Amino acid sequence: MVVTSGKHPTQIALRQRDHFHRRIDPRMTRHPGTTLDRWARRVLAVLVLASLGSCGGLPGSGGGGAPTPLAEGADAPDLEAVIDSLAATEGGAPTGTPSDETPAALEDVDTAAAPVEQEPWAARTLAGLSLEEKAGQLIMPWVLGDFAPEGSESHERIFSMIEKSRVGGVIMSVGTPFEVAAKLNDLQNHAEIPLLVAADLETGAGFRMRGAIHMPGSIDLGGATNFPSLMAVGATGREELAYEMGRITAVEARAVGVHVPFAPVLDVNNNPDNPIINVRSFGEDPEKVAKMGIAFIRGVQENGAIATGKHFPGHGDTEVDSHVALPVIHHDRARMDSVELRPFQEAIDAGMAAIMSAHISVPSLNGGVREPSTLSPLVLTHVLRDEMGFEGIVFTDAMDMSAISRQHRSGEAAVRALEAGADVILMPASVGDAVKGIVEAVEEGRITVERLDRSVLRILETKERLGLPERRTVAIEEIPNTVGVPEHTRLAEQIAQESITLLQNRRGLLPLAGTRTARVMSVSYRRPSDVLAGRFFNRALRETYPRLVTADVDADTPDAVYDGLKRRAGEQALVVVGTYVTSVNVSGSFTLPAELVDFIRHLDRTGVPHVVVSFGNPYLIMDFPDVQSYLLAWSGSEASQRAAARAILGESDIAGRVPTRIPPLFQIGDGLTIPSKDRTAGAN
Repeated sequence: MVVTSGKHPTQIALRQRDHFHRRIDPRMTRHPGTTLDRWARRVLAVLVLASLGSCGGLPGSGGGGAPTPLAEGADAPDLEAVIDSLAATEGGAPTGTPSDETPAALEDVDTAAAPVEQEPWAARTLAGLSLEEKAGQLIMPWVLGDFAPEGSESHERIFSMIEKSRVGGVIMSVGTPFEVAAKLNDLQNHAEIPLLVAADLETGAGFRMRGAIHMPGSIDLGGATNFPSLMAVGATGREELAYEMGRITAVEARAVGVHVPFAPVLDVNNNPDNPIINVRSFGEDPEKVAKMGIAFIRGVQENGAIATGKHFPGHGDTEVDSHVALPVIHHDRARMDSVELRPFQEAIDAGMAAIMSAHISVPSLNGGVREPSTLSPLVLTHVLRDEMGFEGIVFTDAMDMSAISRQHRSGEAAVRALEAGADVILMPASVGDAVKGIVEAVEEGRITVERLDRSVLRILETKERLGLPERRTVAIEEIPNTVGVPEHTRLAEQIAQESITLLQNRRGLLPLAGTRTARVMSVSYRRPSDVLAGRFFNRALRETYPRLVTADVDADTPDAVYDGLKRRAGEQALVVVGTYVTSVNVSGSFTLPAELVDFIRHLDRTGVPHVVVSFGNPYLIMDFPDVQSYLLAWSGSEASQRAAARAILGESDIAGRVPTRIPPLFQIGDGLTIPSKDRTAGAN
């Protein structure tokens, strides 16, 4: 073969490869290593082998004349190895004796440099980023999982962030599994670098990817698996259920395109007045919280996703909601080490890959300065990384929360978080200002390029470990085979059933007799927006009590309505009050409206048989300690509502144990055991 161009076949082949990439996708020339890149390499290797073989350029050919045939039984040359060898010697002489057509200038080129293809994708990508692009990789804006057609305001907003600000990821909010997956696929296809996608999935993928509409009737849209709260898992006392919950959360998250479930909550909830954590925690015992948390983390990370412990250094003992103000925890360092920090330390030792910071101030950790831990180098770098040995990704909590946004603008807040030790700036109020602030801080010398690169490399390496350079989109047609399937919902039902906890049962009210002609009234306290609260519970009760009367009340229900309920209660054989709340209100005055508390007390004063079922906050009984029966269902999920109905009707065992104190009434581990009617009948 005569090389008429005057170039060696090595150079020709490598230039053909680059030309091929540019024709298919211009972005791939810049960031090789994708599936398409490797496929093209194999095609080109065949061409190169043919070219080199005909001119005697194959290894062992002697450098000229006819090619040396392979010995009988010898292996054919590895195509990938051929291309790697060619890339290593691009611009220099190939292996063996140079042909007459090899330019003399090529012999002077240094061929000792490491092959570019052997460098990890993350390092190669980092080397090609501008300062602005590096800053963009740290930003993770909020995205709604709704339908957003081309040209709509919602569509243009997020695509501007991806294509102009070059954000490194997004946090996905509510939507159906199909909507979320389709939208994320679209976003990924517009991003030059694969996006890292997170979502708040504390109770499974159904925490965000399930819903209902009210028009005017309530329609359950279904969706991903929604588990009971983490405190429900704590009430079961079974770590294997925590693992399985983590496993299913990861499987369903990855199926719709989410890589980082922001879970589990590792806060130790030891303050009944905590307005933000409550049943989001596994409980009050640091050791049990750690064990449950580690089991959940293993379930997530052994199934392809990134677990995120939150909210570091511990948000369990606060009385202020960080969404509206800055909470301060005044415990000394010894107490922090033994309680708040313990679950985080044990989870770090077990290999937890990510942590979310809390917008709380802890003077014993930050040198007495009244600033959020998110912005404190003493907390995120000295304590978390240097002392506790954490090497994973640090996400900030949402930067648009008042504990941050009231003190600093988006740009300054992002810079301070990066200085403190954070890697990902979550939900800044202004994406553009956050990127600009980081760029200016580097240009002014406030933040070094090395510091910025450390965070960017952590993010890119995480994307590489997740396999995103090879495949960034998901197969939408596979979602029905993975998300919300019966195998997964059965686990949610099992957790719900085993978590049911009975703390009070005066005069042996439970289990109910189940007389079909009995007059029963069910009163549901819920937020007006919680259209599914009471739906499944009341439906189950009505199967036993066809004459069931229902009523809904909320924080704005007038006194006249309660007066009417009191009159009707006197005509009933039983009143069931379901409370669908998970925390106290912002004012901290009552966990329930005074009118509802008075209604429950009225039932006791007038001798009306009654049971209160808490579908959330376990501490409510502190307002009505004389209630006849008090049952904890821990969440308002469909599984929890159905489990509560079965429990009070005696269709299942009641054996849960409360994982937190309810002072001064109950201690950790309290709970009455009542076997199901079938089990009792069998014993008789």
